[in-house]
Parts: sequence; structure tokens; C-alpha cells
Amino acid sequence: MDIPTDASAPPREAPEELVVLLDEDHRPSGVARKAEVHTRDTPLHLAFSCWLFDADGRVLLTRRALGKAAWPGVWTNAFCGHPFPGEEMTDAVRRRAERELGVGVTGLAMALPDFAYRAVDASGIVEHEVCPVFTGLIDGTLEPRPDEVMDVAWSDPAGVLDAVAGVPFAFSPWFVEQAPLLAAAVPERFTAPAVR
Repeated sequence: MDIPTDASAPPREAPEELVVLLDEDHRPSGVARKAEVHTRDTPLHLAFSCWLFDADGRVLLTRRALGKAAWPGVWTNAFCGHPFPGEEMTDAVRRRAERELGVGVTGLAMALPDFAYRAVDASGIVEHEVCPVFTGLIDGTLEPRPDEVMDVAWSDPAGVLDAVAGVPFAFSPWFVEQAPLLAAAVPERFTAPAVR
């Protein structure tokens, strides 16, 4: 299932990156420049989040680059992003995996289609997103972009749940909210011990 975006908006080849704005019913209501949308009064917009696993059942954690405007240096899921207006959500997820981590994704599945959140960074920047959560398997060797990711770690999924419960401040707020929901939605990913 793909979340529809406003097909009448400019195509994804537009010279500047645009995000899809949403109304209170989570329907497309316009577009805005990505560079200008994240402020102290961020409007509700469409995004996505992806959790990647490897063949051994481990989950990929990434640490956000220190140059990030919001939540720099915190640990989070593999990657997040925004679909371009008119872009299918799964295409956007694959595009972002390649851009941030230099890898492909297989077995992509939407695990939490209705996830939405609002969070305020210490700097005052607000995230306000309808953010479907995907899971997938990594396909390739990680080559993270240093302007996006400063560190990576493969972790036991059950251990991640313990860490989120014990030290939530070390993780992004969306990661903290998603982790228990994802464990309930796809328990097989979190109950089987990861092979070392």
C-alpha cells in the first residue's frame, strides 16, 4: 500500500526539494520547500521512517550527523525522509536509502501505516509528521554520507527495546515512539535472537 501524494504538484525532478503538506485529516493540502518547512512552527507534512535488518536479524541504528539542524548526534533508525510530490512512497524509501546509506533495500514492507508524531528539539525546531514506518532488508555494503550519518551500529532488536526504555534521551523522539509499536506490529523481528 502506498500513501498517495498530490499528483498535481510539481514533478520530483523540480530543482528544489519539496515536501507534501497535509491537512488535519492527513490529506495532501499543498507543498513547501523542504529547506524552509522545519522551523519552530513546522506544518504537518508527509514523511517516512525505515528500519533495516540484516540476514542475521540485527537491526541497523544510525547516529545523526552533528551538522543536522535537529537532534544532532542522537541515535535513530536506519533513515527517514520525505516523498517528493507525486512520488510513490516505496520509491521514496528506496531513493533515500541510496542517498543516505549508499545501499539498496529488499523486502520493503509498511509496518506502521498510521504513525504520526510531533516533537520539539532543544533548539526549538519542530518535527510534525505523518510518518509511515517501513521495514526492509539491507542489500549492499553500507556507505553512509557523513553529512547525514556520523556512526552506525548493528544491534540485537530486543536489546534496542531495552535501551530505548532505559535511556530514551540517547535516541530520536520518533525512534522512541516507534520501537515498541514496531515490536508489537512485527514481533518476529524483536523476539528471535539475532545471530552473531
